[in-house]
Amino acid sequence: MSMDAARADALEIIVEVEAGEWETTIPGVADLVTAAARKALVQALAVDAGALPEGEGEVSILLSDNAAVRVLNQRYRGKDKPTNVLSFPMLGEDDDEDDLGLPEGMERPPYLLGDIILAYETLMTEAAEQNKPVANHLTHLVIHGVLHLLGYDHIEDAEAETMERLETVILADMGIADPYRDGAGPTREDPQSEETTR
Repeated sequence: MSMDAARADALEIIVEVEAGEWETTIPGVADLVTAAARKALVQALAVDAGALPEGEGEVSILLSDNAAVRVLNQRYRGKDKPTNVLSFPMLGEDDDEDDLGLPEGMERPPYLLGDIILAYETLMTEAAEQNKPVANHLTHLVIHGVLHLLGYDHIEDAEAETMERLETVILADMGIADPYRDGAGPTREDPQSEETTR
C-alpha cells in the first residue's frame, strides 16, 4: 500500500442513504461511493501531500433527494432549487496543525473533513440528459464533492481547469470517460452545479 493510500485509509468514509431509490437504481451504491471518494483522496494526496491532515478523520456522504438538497441550497447558498451535489467543508486552514492545545497524553480526536450531499432526482435527470451511465455520473459527482472538501474550486477559470483536469485523471484511472469532453459536467457549464458551502 502506498503512503497516499494509507493516509486516505485513515479517513473513515460514512455513506448513508436518506431518501431516493439509490439502492434500487445502483446496486452496491455505498461501495461505489466509498471507492470514488477513496480514489479522489489518494489522487489528491499524490498531487498535494498536505491535502489531508495526519491521523484519523471522517467524511460523511449523504445520498438524499431534491427536497432535502433544495432546503440546504436555499439555506446556505440562497438558491431556492435543488442541485446535484453540495459540499460542506469542515476543515479550516489551521486545522492540520499538530498543536490543538490538548492536555499532555491526550490523543488528537479524528478530524472532520466535511459533508457531501447528493440529490437523487437531479443526478438521474442529468445522467439521462447527458447520456451517461448513472453510476459513472454518481462517481464523478462524489469525486467532485471530495475535491471541494479538499479546497478545490471552480469559480475562476484557472481553478476550474485544475479541478476538472484532476477529476478527469481520477475518472480515467477508474475506467470512466472524460465527462467534460462534450461540454457537460458539474462545474462551469452546468447552471445547476453546486459551489463549496462554508
